[in-house]
Amino acid sequence: MTFPQDPQDPNHQDHQDNDMHGEDEIIQDDEIDEVLEGDDAEGDVAMDSDDDHEMGEGDEEILLHNDSIAYFDAHKDSVFAIAQHPIYPQLIATGGSEGEADDAPGKGYVIDTSAAVSRPVLPPSYQSDPSAGQQQNTELTPIFEIDGHTDSINAIAFTLPKGDFLASAGMDGRLRVYAVGTGHNQFQFKFIAESQETEEINWLLPCPSADFPNTLALGASDGSVWVFTIDPTDAASPIQIVQSYFLHTGPCTAGAWSPDGNLLATVSEDASMHVFDVWGVAAAKNLITDNGQTVVSLTEADQRFAVEGGLYSVAISPSGNFVAAGGAGGNIKIVGLPRLSEQPQQTKPTASRPAPAIRGPAGRRMPAPSQRSSAAAGTEPSAQAGAILASLAVQGDSIETLAFSPLPQTLLAAGSVDGSIAVYDTSRSFAVRKHIRGAHDGEAIVKVDFVKSATSQPGTHGWLLTSCGLDGVVRRWDLRGATASQQTVQGGTAVSGLMKEWRGHSGGEGGGVLGFVQGETGERVVTAGDDGVVLVFEA
Repeated sequence: MTFPQDPQDPNHQDHQDNDMHGEDEIIQDDEIDEVLEGDDAEGDVAMDSDDDHEMGEGDEEILLHNDSIAYFDAHKDSVFAIAQHPIYPQLIATGGSEGEADDAPGKGYVIDTSAAVSRPVLPPSYQSDPSAGQQQNTELTPIFEIDGHTDSINAIAFTLPKGDFLASAGMDGRLRVYAVGTGHNQFQFKFIAESQETEEINWLLPCPSADFPNTLALGASDGSVWVFTIDPTDAASPIQIVQSYFLHTGPCTAGAWSPDGNLLATVSEDASMHVFDVWGVAAAKNLITDNGQTVVSLTEADQRFAVEGGLYSVAISPSGNFVAAGGAGGNIKIVGLPRLSEQPQQTKPTASRPAPAIRGPAGRRMPAPSQRSSAAAGTEPSAQAGAILASLAVQGDSIETLAFSPLPQTLLAAGSVDGSIAVYDTSRSFAVRKHIRGAHDGEAIVKVDFVKSATSQPGTHGWLLTSCGLDGVVRRWDLRGATASQQTVQGGTAVSGLMKEWRGHSGGEGGGVLGFVQGETGERVVTAGDDGVVLVFEA
């Protein structure tokens, strides 16, 4: 049901824009190229880290350390969601709760981070000598407030490709949509409508296809999946239902669009994964399953796919050839997808060093990628839709986040509740390139994301990974680091690939980083904190 108006919200608010610019393959832990035990275990020190972290009262120093150049602290409770405008990256939307009470309403804000001043210094509240007279980091103020939710906002997104609309989704099941105007050097927001088709929304994702602009997908706690398109010219129904799916029997925990926006993959606590043919492209090629809705449907009834404890993360490769689903016990399943469109060019050269062999079912030794015709080195594998290409189980606890590197690199990064990050090379039969144990001091990894276009750091395209965790720290990794047999040693210390870290959130219980955005270049990272604070960091 759709409600075209909301008397509680202001129609718009203006703001001056200050800167408009085949077979299962089981990877064994002893076959990993490089295992990193964390900074303390190997003595690694992050580049750009301050020496004062090693002072006598180290714990206190860490708690007081703040690397941010700007902050926003109007939220009264945890900031659960964060989104960045695709055209104006300084425009950030956040969502959370208005308090800790069970009946506290949801609340969101839009802020403009262009006011953040570079070359940060610690604000007086973080200094031992506040009278030193140093400049404080910038306090940001909201340019728009998101209201109307009766429970926490736990997902938020700008539509693609131009960010014409901002949508907030809540634990109250409401999807609320605002038009975003950027004319006359001003940001304007106007409430359009809301829709409530389910009791609780878990995630919200914009469709990347320019052929189907202003389209959103969401997954709900009742297992349902919905696809909406926004058309404000239809006054009677500005939020239109494109598709609704009811194949999951447990909460739908995560979703991912294919790069071309034709397919939508979703996973659930019931350990099922469905890849939906949203626009009928696969149906036109006679590539759908018997249910008439999906190109792939797998459940725990298939013992090769079964993950006891459920699935909690999903990602589709840049080529669209396969999907990765992560779940309990550190399990990751790699499943083939049908070819619906022309594949992106992959120019990664073939590695000169042979990949380590991996083990298939019953421990059978599989040939290296150079000996296999189905997955030649330097290219992503292609297989029949629904074929399980690999079963990975390197990490010890639930896989909460997955990310693929931009082409031509062929990396898959996985963040686990055990605090580790595993990086697989998809072009080498999913061999493990790195396993960074203790990547966030034993605290759960919340998100990993590759920098899409590292223009300021030549030669790093597709190699830079940003991560955040419940330790309250954001870290950036350079995955070009040598393998275990080729490690560079400087001063007796192995280089782990940790480029930089940013601190400022309190960390620990109630102080972790619950999400971040970093634009295309990764030059600025904006975080959503469990401590109710949004911080802006500069690379």
